[in-house]
Amino acid sequence: MSISAPLPASTDVEAPAIPLRALAPWALFFGLLALLALFFVSADQGAVSIPAGTAIHEWVHDGRHLLGFPCH
Repeated sequence: MSISAPLPASTDVEAPAIPLRALAPWALFFGLLALLALFFVSADQGAVSIPAGTAIHEWVHDGRHLLGFPCH
């Protein structure tokens, strides 16, 4: 049996402020990553494909239809 101290009635929790200079590189990185993903899902038909062939098109084929992009 242990005796514990009563909890305080109110605890104030403050979220730390994140400066914009620390957030900007991460926002840029994830923005570029999102654009790359959008390219592979929407525009890559094999004509301007980075790897040769239609492998990426086949990998994202169902996702294209789910998002409403025509591909054939």
